[in-house]
Amino acid sequence: MRSQTHFRFLLLILALAILTYCFALDSRFAPKNGDEYVYMHIARITADLGQWLPLQSEMEAMRNTKPPLIFWQGITSTDWATNWGLLELRWPSVLYTGLTALFLFLAVGRFSGNAQTGLLAALVWLSFFASYRYGRPYLTDPPEVFFLSLPFFALLYWGRAAFDSRILFPLFAAISIGLGLLYKSFAYVLPACFALLLWYGRWRQWRLIEVLKRDVYKLIVIGLLSLGIFGLWFALDPNPEAIWREFVLGENAGKFGARTSNYFLDLIRGGDSIWLLLLTTVGNAGLFAFVLLSLGWQSWRERAVTDIEERLLWLLVLAFVIVFSLPSQRSGRYLLPIMPALAALIALHWQRLPLWGFRFALVLQLIVLLALTWVSIHLEGGDWASPLLWQYSVWHWLLLSSGIALVIWGFIQTNTTKLMALATCFICYLALNTGLAPLEGQIGRYDAETIARVQDKLVAVPCDFRSKDEEYRLLLPGARLQGYPAGEAANGIDLAKRYPYFTAYAALGAPPAFCDDCQILGKRMEMRARHTQAEILAIIRGEMGQYLFVNEYLIYSPSAVAVASPDACR
Repeated sequence: MRSQTHFRFLLLILALAILTYCFALDSRFAPKNGDEYVYMHIARITADLGQWLPLQSEMEAMRNTKPPLIFWQGITSTDWATNWGLLELRWPSVLYTGLTALFLFLAVGRFSGNAQTGLLAALVWLSFFASYRYGRPYLTDPPEVFFLSLPFFALLYWGRAAFDSRILFPLFAAISIGLGLLYKSFAYVLPACFALLLWYGRWRQWRLIEVLKRDVYKLIVIGLLSLGIFGLWFALDPNPEAIWREFVLGENAGKFGARTSNYFLDLIRGGDSIWLLLLTTVGNAGLFAFVLLSLGWQSWRERAVTDIEERLLWLLVLAFVIVFSLPSQRSGRYLLPIMPALAALIALHWQRLPLWGFRFALVLQLIVLLALTWVSIHLEGGDWASPLLWQYSVWHWLLLSSGIALVIWGFIQTNTTKLMALATCFICYLALNTGLAPLEGQIGRYDAETIARVQDKLVAVPCDFRSKDEEYRLLLPGARLQGYPAGEAANGIDLAKRYPYFTAYAALGAPPAFCDDCQILGKRMEMRARHTQAEILAIIRGEMGQYLFVNEYLIYSPSAVAVASPDACR
């Protein structure tokens, strides 16, 4: 009976997870990575020219920044940019993330003999903040994780039949890995094949001769065929020299150069050290980071009685960590393909994992929820210029209160601690979105009249990341855009001398400072990003109306003397 109750609660968490990943998918403020702007730009420019290849960009060195599948995906999902929007660009990412969770559920449920364990593995993976942050936006990570994980899911699901397969599995693995390479990079063939080598070795009980006779040729076939699929990019592109120069040499080979002093010193110290790689990999788990640490301790203690599937999962983790320790540029993002394996390991150890990791998760969740509550109260009842414009729905307050209640219940009832920690992860992510929901409405957008007044006009907008103007194309459709450094956004008087049409910031509740003959065409509220340490401290003290949220004005300056200047978005 208790097992049935546990499974039903997991199904409720699954429904919550699906809602979390689909909710506000088109939000400009959804957790994401700035690369999304660059991919949007390349997909849009390529689609505008009506051809699949070569990839196009207004940034000379950013045309072949990634293989073409991610851009073809964006071109297809937006019908050649005719239905351009974040929802159209992002829904395939959520589909890939959902498929990864589904196949993780099937694989773990099959080899463990327990569908509940499989469902738990899928939910734990979805609860990782890296899965949420990188698994929804228009990025390469969702398809990369799916296609690179698929061969290992197949080996776990079919077991001996897949390991002994001479043709079907190697062909399937080659196609799957090849598609992953054509989404991300040819470099991923190394960790994938290394992990497969370790899996074959462990399956043959480390009998080297047997591996050489029965399996090495499979790895050669998988490696060559997957690289052949990646090589289609060179074969189909009319300018393969640019791919070699920009992608192979610039985007990949450059990651092996010394970042600061020399390669070996960079390995053990600094922002690209092996230690930071391990730390950021643990950080990929987000609120479950301490649960992941407790898994490592528990697995080490039980290493003598570990099942073969668990050993295989750890070998997958080890292979990727070793390979991505070699480049001098190291990042936990490169190790996203091992996060499903770590989620599966947590699910396998779930009943035996100590409570301290989950209690840390509850503490982190309580901090997030209390911080969101404090910010929400300050926003809705604060000293804004027009406070009534910022109104939360009752669902936002219900989310916050229910999340805090679940955290408290998890501390009180120790038999529910683990499930409460899992469920509250998704409530935290939902509350992050509902907390900024007012900015998705009238308060955060220009009205139709304002948009109409700048049709085909060149408008200068602030840029703090390459191709940030792609976001403004959603706010000012039909306008031509040019970027200026975001640090100048508060200097409206200076901007008015250079740009006839521009957007500029002003603190909430403070009058805008522009030229005497400037005309305010429109106004909206915006959330600033990339704060200094001093600004972060000011925000914590409650000075959000100056450093976190600002009023953005769309200005016409008739006396401006337009001067050609570099585009800060490029």
